[in-house]
Amino acid sequence: MTLRNIPLIGMLSAVLLTVQVGLAFLPNVELISLLIIIYTLILNKKTIYIIITFVLLQGLLYGFGLWWVNYLYVWFVLAIITRIFKKETSPISWALISGFYGLSFGALCSIPYFFIGLSNGTLESGFNTAFAYWINGIPFDLVHGISNFFIALVLFKPIYKLLDYLYKKFNIVQ
Repeated sequence: MTLRNIPLIGMLSAVLLTVQVGLAFLPNVELISLLIIIYTLILNKKTIYIIITFVLLQGLLYGFGLWWVNYLYVWFVLAIITRIFKKETSPISWALISGFYGLSFGALCSIPYFFIGLSNGTLESGFNTAFAYWINGIPFDLVHGISNFFIALVLFKPIYKLLDYLYKKFNIVQ
């Protein structure tokens, strides 16, 4: 990481926060997933710093509640998935990955509830608590998955091309 990367990380984190706040009035419709996919494809490991900054900004803006614990890992899961499929070039592939990620978001976010349920003393209680949380959010996960799919299908290529162009134009060092 170079000194030159710090403003880049700050700006791209601010973009994540801005689009999140800007679309907050639409439940589970977001550009964060698509942007993290594109950031990971182009910026590789720098995305880690962008995610950390974004998550800290979210906590400062909205408070450090239980929802925030989810953010400590869910966006990193998406970055890891992106790294696994980094050879994919088709917008439809990324739309499917983004859509599936949106569908699974509630399941990923149910993990802390498993541990809360464990505090009642049994493994079954942990699973029941996490399962109840996940089932309760399925309508939101459906919206999240469908909107992620269409957002990525339409915007993946233009945003990827723009960020890749800027990355090369300003000779941002790996």
